[in-house]
Amino acid sequence: MTFSEDLRHETEELFKACYYHPFVQGIGKGELRKEQLLHYVRQDYEYLNAMIQTRALTMAKCTTREDMALLNEGISFILNDETHPHNNFCEQAGVKYEDLQGESLAPAAHHYSQFMLQIASNGTLGEALAVALPCPWIYLYIGEKLMEDFQPDENHPFYPWISFYGAQKMPRIQKTIDRLDELAVNASEKETADMKKHFYTACRMEYMFFDMAYTLQKWPV
Repeated sequence: MTFSEDLRHETEELFKACYYHPFVQGIGKGELRKEQLLHYVRQDYEYLNAMIQTRALTMAKCTTREDMALLNEGISFILNDETHPHNNFCEQAGVKYEDLQGESLAPAAHHYSQFMLQIASNGTLGEALAVALPCPWIYLYIGEKLMEDFQPDENHPFYPWISFYGAQKMPRIQKTIDRLDELAVNASEKETADMKKHFYTACRMEYMFFDMAYTLQKWPV
C-alpha cells in the first residue's frame, strides 16, 4: 500500500462524513438557501486566497523546476478556473460574484486557512503538500458521488458546480498524490507521521467548512 493509499484508507469515514453533510447533500438535492450559498462563496473566496498563498510558500521549498511547475499549476487553476463553481452559486442566489469578495473569515475558515499557512511556512515540502491535499481530494470524491447518486443534468440548479468537481476526465490531483508518495519513501518516520497528522486535521477542517456554510457560522462577539 502506498503512502497516499494509506492516507485515503485511514480517512474514509471523514470523506464520507463530508459527503453526507447536509450542505453537500443540499447541493445534490438543489435545496440550499440563498444565505447559505452566499456565506459559502464569501468564505471560500478568502479561503482560496489562503490556498494560493499556501502553494506559493510551498513553492519556495522546491529545489526542482518540476516541483515548481506542479505548484504553479495549482495556483493557476485556483485563479483561472475555480471561479466557475462560485459563479454558479452566485447566479442561483441572484448576486454578483464581485460583491461577495473581501469578507472577514468566519472561525472555521480562519482556523483552516491559518493552519495551512503555518504548515506551509514551517513544515517540509511533504508536509506542505499533505496539508493542502484534502481540499481537492474531498471535492473530487463528493463531486463524483453527487454525479453518481443524483445524476444531475443541465437543468439541475447546481449542475455546473457538481460537474466541475465530479466529471474530471483525469483527476487534477493525481500529480500531487504521486509526488507525495515519492517524498514519503525517503521521509523520516517523524515526517511521515506529521504528514499524516496534517492530512487528517485538514480533512476534519473540510467538514467544518461545510458545516460553517450550512449553519452560517460567524464570530459570536
